[in-house]
Amino acid sequence: MNFEKLVVWQRAVRLSADIYTETKSLNDFGFRDQLTRSGLSVPSNIAEGMTRSSYKEKIRFLEISRSSIAEARTQIYIGETIHYLTKNKAQAWLEETRELSAMITGLINKLKTEGLNLKHNPD
Repeated sequence: MNFEKLVVWQRAVRLSADIYTETKSLNDFGFRDQLTRSGLSVPSNIAEGMTRSSYKEKIRFLEISRSSIAEARTQIYIGETIHYLTKNKAQAWLEETRELSAMITGLINKLKTEGLNLKHNPD
């Protein structure tokens, strides 16, 4: 499967780029670095996972990606609370992270089903 065709990967790339753009002038390097790294990890792990040969490895990397989304969501909440992020931007990113997490979960479930079907139907 070509990861570049996955809508979840495309949206995760856009979110990561938006995080970089919106936080580039933030003077708190530690916060900015942590948020950009967790955002960057999402599409990167989707890409890495989808290029793996086994279902188990694909799923493992997708689970890492989903965990990075949770990490980014936590940092977004904190960024809004301490006024590093505007309420509107934070709310938009929170909604996007929720949707991306659900999409990754759906992809994981699809891969689990395909992997099970392959084991039971080795043709």
